[in-house]
Amino acid sequence: MSTPPRPRLKSITHTPSNRHDAEQPMPQAALGDPKGVAEGVPTAVLPDPRRGDGRYPIAWLSITAPRSAVPTATSKCLCGRDRSAVGKARVLALIDDHTAHRDTCPLRTTPEGRAAA
Repeated sequence: MSTPPRPRLKSITHTPSNRHDAEQPMPQAALGDPKGVAEGVPTAVLPDPRRGDGRYPIAWLSITAPRSAVPTATSKCLCGRDRSAVGKARVLALIDDHTAHRDTCPLRTTPEGRAAA
């Protein structure tokens, strides 16, 4: 038994012998100045209308207490303080310690404030 010839897997496309340039669009007259952005978008940077009152956070207390799981907490401050606690009793103690740190943090108390106290 002989097997039939296999069909070609790739077809060879015909390459035209006469090449020519693609048609170029006709130049159109400009109707106005070119725009850098979409219409209605301001190009100048506007001042931020929301002005802060000068306060910014320096200490963070993060508490995670999932239902029926062990609670955890972290207390971080820009002065370098970084503490964590695991368990209900230790988390409650860290909350009290974080609150007390607000009065003793060197970033919050000024030399004038310490002398006045």
